[in-house]
Amino acid sequence: MSVLIFIDTADGHVKKASLEAMSYGAKVAEQLGTTAEGVVLGSVTEDLAALGKYGVKKIHHIKNEVLNHFDAQVHTKVIAQVAEQTGAKVIVFSNNVDGKAIAPRLSARLKAGLVSGAVALPDTSNGFIVKKNVFSGKAFANVSINTDIKIIALSPNAYQVVAAGGSAEVVPFNATVDAGKIKITNITKASGEVPLTEAEIVVSAGRGLKGPENWGMVEELAHVLHAALACSRPVADAHWRPHNEHVGQTGIAIAPNLYIAIGISGAIQHLAGVNRSKVIVVINKDPEAPFFKAADYGIVGDAFEVVPKFTTAIKKLKS
Repeated sequence: MSVLIFIDTADGHVKKASLEAMSYGAKVAEQLGTTAEGVVLGSVTEDLAALGKYGVKKIHHIKNEVLNHFDAQVHTKVIAQVAEQTGAKVIVFSNNVDGKAIAPRLSARLKAGLVSGAVALPDTSNGFIVKKNVFSGKAFANVSINTDIKIIALSPNAYQVVAAGGSAEVVPFNATVDAGKIKITNITKASGEVPLTEAEIVVSAGRGLKGPENWGMVEELAHVLHAALACSRPVADAHWRPHNEHVGQTGIAIAPNLYIAIGISGAIQHLAGVNRSKVIVVINKDPEAPFFKAADYGIVGDAFEVVPKFTTAIKKLKS
């Protein structure tokens, strides 16, 4: 019996969400008195053995080039082979785009219970109970998994990365890899210093900025904080900002440690995508803006006056 962790990669690099999944999976393995193992699909440029510092003892690496391009069906079949051969009883994913595509398919294939959006370690004192977000982060549910094999998809930024000493044994895994059915014709990569889905700090703005020409001060604040940029839906619909920056119920759901909302009223659809943020700071000149009810900290003032002063203060603090 072991805990198997899917180590997700992009362009040969391990994603931050996978570091969280490894730290989480290693702790679950400790609870169960077993070992944590990882599985990596496709080519990587990083030293996989060094990932042992996150608690994994062994990493199964399938280098087949077909796996360099994501195909949920192909990836699921390969991971199932690893799980079956290693006797994994708990399988951990990050609940990101790739994890959301693979975990349910793997659950059906292995007849395993699945909890997606987990936010805490399982309670193993009386069964196997996992806490997760429900109703767009408005409440929690404790879900009991009774199947022999259990799958957990961990919410990004829900568990702290824990790095200690250690090195992992990297072993090649001989898996049957089907030809992918998805044909990639073009790849357009989102720009930005920090990927939005993995950012610990996000700076977002809305129609209160009045136009795309005023986004410079938002970008400067994000740069100073080493944060990702985001926007509300009306901004993306007006083509002020690209749609990959749209956060909310119909956009990307995020859970950063700090979310700064500038000139966003805080409609319920927007809140549904950001209310899992640990700390929310709202800057808006309308004291009746709904967002203030959800904010941990609020500044009532003109963004064009507040944001530059805010940025200057942070620069002084860092100097």
